[in-house]
Amino acid sequence: MNKKKVLLVLSILALLFLMSGCAIPTDENGQFIRITDDTTFQYMMTNEGIFAAIFVYPLSKFINFMVPRTNVAVAIALVTVTINLVVTLLTWRSNMATQKMQMIQPELARIQKKYEGRDDQNSKMRQAQEMQNLYNKHGINPMGSLLVSFIQFPILIAMYHAVQRSVYVANGSVFGLSLATSPLQGISEGKYGYLVIFALMVITQLISMKVPQWLSERRAKAEAEKHFRRYEKPANPNQATMYFMMVFISVLLISWPTSMSFYYVISSLTMILKNLLLDRFINKEMEAVK
Repeated sequence: MNKKKVLLVLSILALLFLMSGCAIPTDENGQFIRITDDTTFQYMMTNEGIFAAIFVYPLSKFINFMVPRTNVAVAIALVTVTINLVVTLLTWRSNMATQKMQMIQPELARIQKKYEGRDDQNSKMRQAQEMQNLYNKHGINPMGSLLVSFIQFPILIAMYHAVQRSVYVANGSVFGLSLATSPLQGISEGKYGYLVIFALMVITQLISMKVPQWLSERRAKAEAEKHFRRYEKPANPNQATMYFMMVFISVLLISWPTSMSFYYVISSLTMILKNLLLDRFINKEMEAVK
C-alpha cells in the first residue's frame, strides 16, 4: 500500500510536470496559436516538437475535420470514444488485473486475518507466499494496473492541448455555451449551464470510479451465497485515493475549458461501458479457473 501511495504522488507530480513542460504556444498578443485546416505536421515537428506533432496535432485535426460534418459536441465525443478504445486495447491486461484485484479482496482479507498479530519473519514469508499464490492462480500482477495511469497522462495532456488549440472548438458551443469558457468563468457570469456540465462531469466520473468496486462486490456476494457463506463487505484501502483523485481532477477541470468537462463526461460513460464488458470477461475467466 505504501508503494502505491508513493507511486500515486509521483504520478501526480509527473502530470504537473508534463503540464508545465508542454506549455501551449502563444502569438505576440498572448493568444493560443490555433491548429487550423492549413496547419501541417511538418510545421508542428519543426516549431513545436515531437509531443505536439504526434499527440496534439492529430487530435486537433480530427476535431477540425469532423466539426463541419457534424458539430463540435459530436466531434469531441468521437475523439473521446476513439481515444478510450485505443487506451483500452493498450491496457486491457492491466484493466483486467485491476478488476481481479478488487474481486479477490475477500480472499486477501482472509489471508491477512489468518496471520494477524504474527510479526515473526517466518509468518510474514508464509503470508506473502500465500498472497503470491493467489495472484498466480488468477493471473494477476499487482503492479500491472499502474500502467493505465501512466498511459493516460500524455493522452490527457494532448486532449487538453487539442481542444484548446482547435480553431473549431475555440469558436464552438454546446447548448449555447462556449466550449472555450471555463466552468468557473461561466458560473461567475451567472450562466448556470456551465455548472450543469461540470456537475455531470463530477457525477459520471465518480460513478465510473465506483463501478469496478460495485461489480466486484456483486461477484463476491454471489460467490459467498453459492458456498452458503456469509458475505462480509471487505474494506476498500483505495477508497481515500479514489476520492483524492476525484477532488484533484475537479479542481483542475473547473478552471479548464468546458470542452474538457464535456470530454470527461463522454470518457466516463465510455469507461462505465468498458468496465461492464470487462466484468463479463472476468466472470468467464473465473469460471474457467474453478
